Amino acid sequence: MYPSPTPPRDVRIGDAAAFAGTTPRAIRHYHQIGLLPEPERGGDGRRRYGYDDMIRLLWIRRMSEAGISLDDMRAAFDEARDVEDVLGRLEETLAAQEAAIKRRRAAVQRLRAVGSPLGLLSPMVTDRLSHLPPGALRPSDLDALLVTERIFGPLGAAIQASVFITLATHPDLRAEADRLDAADAALDDTVDPHDPQVEELAARHCAHHEALLRAIEADGLEEAEEKLFDIYDDEADGDEDTRMSAFEAVTKMPYGFSPARTRCMELTARLLHGDSSADA
Repeated sequence: MYPSPTPPRDVRIGDAAAFAGTTPRAIRHYHQIGLLPEPERGGDGRRRYGYDDMIRLLWIRRMSEAGISLDDMRAAFDEARDVEDVLGRLEETLAAQEAAIKRRRAAVQRLRAVGSPLGLLSPMVTDRLSHLPPGALRPSDLDALLVTERIFGPLGAAIQASVFITLATHPDLRAEADRLDAADAALDDTVDPHDPQVEELAARHCAHHEALLRAIEADGLEEAEEKLFDIYDDEADGDEDTRMSAFEAVTKMPYGFSPARTRCMELTARLLHGDSSADA
């Protein structure tokens, strides 16, 4: 006959964790938040877990697998909240998780269809730009759209997409944009903000922007922009991240522009608004 194993009266934390299918670190966390009473230490100075402790650990594991939060577990053990309330909150959490999974799957499908990081942007932006040939969009274009979407939302980025469609389809405008980018990069900290070249570059930026607007209008992209508002109203589901206003977001995005480049941007904005007294 084989000897019959004798169950121990209590076990150490490692054995308790192994049997319950969790980790010692998790068990210590349960002690800290009051979900699992901390047992007395044995003669060796270590915690010893008995039958009741193991039963609670097993129930904690099962509730965790069901998606019940630690706070709701504690309330359930304390019988401080009706179980229907706990289940109602759990259903809301699961519904939100299902919606998040649906969005993630859609993003993966867009990534596969588009074959570039463009698929990680909102569907409104992706739909506007996915018809462009490979290589028409530059990494810096996608970076700009990513920032715009974070600050102004999908609609703002979808409207900004008109600029990149125009640059991709008008080589002369793209070439001028490249020249302006190079000139901007040359405005480092060694350039005096009041150097005449700063004002000249601002005037070039203004002229280029106006040329972009004319091309956008000629290509009929303004009509597409108008339709975006209707699409956005129909598809908006309130899931956008609204933790901060657009103004707050703008002030939190670092660029590290030099004083000369910052002044160039200010001059450009004033020229575009018809302010001839740019230094007023």
